Amino acid sequence: MKLILLSGGSGKRLWPLSNDSRSKQFLKVLKNDEQELESMVQRVWRQLGREGLAHDSYIASGKSQIDMIQSQVGSDAPIIIEPERRDTFPAIALAATYLYSMVGVSLNEVVAVLPVDPFVEDRFFAKVKELEQVIADSGADLALMGVRPTYPSEKYGYIVPQEGQDGAYAAVSHFTEKPREDKAKELIDQQALWNCGVFAFRLNYIIQLLIAQGLPIQYEEMLKQYGKLKKISFDYEVVEKAGHLVVLPYDGYWKDLGTWNTLTEEIETGIIGRGTISEDSQNTHLINELDIPVAVLGLSNIIVSTSPDGILVAEKNASPRVKDLIQAFEQRPMYEERRWGSYRVLDYKKQADGSEVLTKRIFVAAGKNLSYQIHYKRSEVWTIIAGEGEVVVNGAFLPVQAGDVLKIPNEAKHSIRAITDLEIIEVQRGSELVEEDIIRLCMSWEEICGYCAVVG
Repeated sequence: MKLILLSGGSGKRLWPLSNDSRSKQFLKVLKNDEQELESMVQRVWRQLGREGLAHDSYIASGKSQIDMIQSQVGSDAPIIIEPERRDTFPAIALAATYLYSMVGVSLNEVVAVLPVDPFVEDRFFAKVKELEQVIADSGADLALMGVRPTYPSEKYGYIVPQEGQDGAYAAVSHFTEKPREDKAKELIDQQALWNCGVFAFRLNYIIQLLIAQGLPIQYEEMLKQYGKLKKISFDYEVVEKAGHLVVLPYDGYWKDLGTWNTLTEEIETGIIGRGTISEDSQNTHLINELDIPVAVLGLSNIIVSTSPDGILVAEKNASPRVKDLIQAFEQRPMYEERRWGSYRVLDYKKQADGSEVLTKRIFVAAGKNLSYQIHYKRSEVWTIIAGEGEVVVNGAFLPVQAGDVLKIPNEAKHSIRAITDLEIIEVQRGSELVEEDIIRLCMSWEEICGYCAVVG
């Protein structure tokens, strides 16, 4: 059995901590068994490991999340990279062709698909493993997993089983999407289940579907045609058209932590970061990523969240509306985690002559390095403020330490490796300061040394 973990979306409902590059699943606000902060994706990857599933799991994600994933779950985690965001059907189709033509997975193999960020008990993943046997026993096109509702929620979709079935799994009658509370009560009386976005199929089912639609089944060709695939969910394109569907009930704990009000219910501490909350502020949470203290006085049922991207003060029940409220805010992400560390934007200005100036504070973890790269539209000045490292510019290596200043002109090939944890203030100046102006020549330090020995 293989697992595809879908990691997409911008998670704007958890603004300002989440942005286009740091989705909700990467926010380190939950505590692990050692009482250390971890993200949703780190928690899920740890749970998969305990159930013996991590070595058969693949993360389907966009290019913008690769560094974040590798930073949080390790560089060995298999990632299937989507060239662009095109909803869940294209993402799953791409993953299926990867398993088929690149990994060599048997067409008879069962593949389970699930979100990368469910907040669940370990036995949730034990139940996911049962989907393999359900597919074998039922002969179904798709086997879904549904959560037994604990209340008549209006936030979730429902899977309604056919009547008169009392086995381990049931045939599916129909789906109902986010009903009103009174309708949700009726559905629960009909043994309906919350749709938690987990389903399984034999790989051959999707490969044959792609063939029928005239789509490629070779991964490299699918990559080339990916931009032509229609943007549509897997539910609409496949699930609702399938001839034989069954559902496996799960009666354990499950929660979607997609909004501030649901997320804070699982955060064990009221304060993360610098700040204080008065004693008369009940059920209030403060999450502060800034270097300045924040005080909350006499406010109950409130979420206060601050980051380089912005500041949110919201009543918890109203917090899901933040996604609509911030639509007018358009800016580059001000904080990002990368495979080598992280950076925070300190200042950005557009000059009268049209040039741009961007100042970052960069952290490079000991033993890590930036890629060997080149820019054509900007120059950079690096001021080392802490730590020791090694810089290479146009093939020339030199040691650096706190207090050193390096000027990197445009079109200069350059990289830096941290011997101890490094902190750098970087000032970029150029006509256009965009990600597309980063041309990466090598990634690992070993590759860089080999490249420089030959090319310079």
